[in-house]
Amino acid sequence: MTDTELLTGALLADGTGAPLRPAEILIQDSRVAAVENPGTLPADLPRRDLTGLVLAPGFIDVHSHADNAPLLSTDDTTKILQGVTTEVVGNCGFSLAPRSGDHAETLSTFLQRLFPPLEFSWTGFHDLFAATDDAGYVTNYCPLIGHGTLRIAALGMTDAAPDDTALHTMRSALEEGMTAGAFGLSSGLIYPPAVFATTDELSTVAEALAGTGLYVTHMRNEGDNLLESIDEALRIGAAAGRTHLSHLKATHPDNWGKMRPALAKIRQARGDGHDVVQDVYPYTASSTMLTALLPTSYLAGSAEQTLTRLSSTAGRDELAATIGERTRWDGVLIATTASHRFEGRTIADLAKADDTEPVDVLINVLVSERLRVSMINFTMHEDDLELAMADPHTMIGSDGLPPGMGGKPHPRLTGTFPRVLGRYSRERDVLTLPEAIRRMTSLPAKSFRIPDRGTIAPGQIADLVAFDADAVIDVGDYQDPLRDPRGIPWVCQRGRTVVEGGEYVGPRSGIRLTPKS
Repeated sequence: MTDTELLTGALLADGTGAPLRPAEILIQDSRVAAVENPGTLPADLPRRDLTGLVLAPGFIDVHSHADNAPLLSTDDTTKILQGVTTEVVGNCGFSLAPRSGDHAETLSTFLQRLFPPLEFSWTGFHDLFAATDDAGYVTNYCPLIGHGTLRIAALGMTDAAPDDTALHTMRSALEEGMTAGAFGLSSGLIYPPAVFATTDELSTVAEALAGTGLYVTHMRNEGDNLLESIDEALRIGAAAGRTHLSHLKATHPDNWGKMRPALAKIRQARGDGHDVVQDVYPYTASSTMLTALLPTSYLAGSAEQTLTRLSSTAGRDELAATIGERTRWDGVLIATTASHRFEGRTIADLAKADDTEPVDVLINVLVSERLRVSMINFTMHEDDLELAMADPHTMIGSDGLPPGMGGKPHPRLTGTFPRVLGRYSRERDVLTLPEAIRRMTSLPAKSFRIPDRGTIAPGQIADLVAFDADAVIDVGDYQDPLRDPRGIPWVCQRGRTVVEGGEYVGPRSGIRLTPKS
């Protein structure tokens, strides 16, 4: 496109939550130059007719695991086709740096449970960001620093408490990452090695952010101990400065209904002066590594040690006793595996087919795939989801797992944002359309301090999406997830068209962003 373009005919959703209104938007040199009533701007300007569409700021996915997307040989279009122009990566304690000499192989082996194979050419964050900058970005890239990765660099996969030297190593790496341009610290307290970390350890590391930083957490427990986990997150977040609760949920039927007291606790904390917000994804099934079903006692040490525990008779019997009765095996769906066996089938289905116990199927899948398995877990209730989504401090994150794994990943990877617009705004009226767009744009831009994005106003970067409010919807499902959404015909980044007619036309036009001071 030219350096100047006038967008006409659309209804403007400016990202603030204000009512939709007819407007014309002038783009010049990658930024919004003017927002005026129709017919106000010169008629002889190059123009794009968006009649029948809603024009909004590019959406911001606050919970992505696409850290590896720049390093792929192909362009990852799972988000840009949803209208997402910016992704926050490095969530749940997983970042691709730092890598220490002593534990570099440990990190490489662990990350294979989540990411496709990576060719590491970096050690610290400056090296990592140089590599991703050189490769280029489909969407804008806002990296977090993973506590789990910091802990591996200092201690490996041990369950031991860090001494002063290890704590210094973690804090120094965090400070280096922030200097390199990261947006904050993330944790994933159900995953090794972070599952072994105490509240005091996490608070000590977070204190390196000097009370002005951001702590983003997959909390220690989202079920029986949800409320206690919120308390812990707030304590750690206070040490950092600000708290973001990732994919807020109440898991397992025993805990359905806990969303109301959870939101009340968060609201009270906000009233007491805590800067705390949260995100959700618009599905009642979660997705993560299959090893997340294992008790903590199985997770310490190397992958070989975990496999040995699983393969022993005593290990099998302990597993059956601890998780066998409470796990809803018909709700545990195998999403991706290293060999692509078992994908798209539940543990219960596989057990029935083999005339064996579900716990034995779990062990067989994990051992035969050497722990490189992800699952989809149907554990949530629609009422809790809608209650969390309706809270005005809730933003939207896909929690899409890393691209390039193949298999049958959770459909949130391709459908999160159109599903909010279609199902939860248009069909179920959980959010008005202007409010749904605010949750995807200005709210995350403000919370994560993302520069010059989140609203359509003069001076803002022209990252924009145009969609059909009557037709936008997700299409993928749990058996056929990698399907493009409908109703999003046009996306631009910095004024350059990258999606035309619902098709990605490229080239990579995102950039790595750094937080506003």
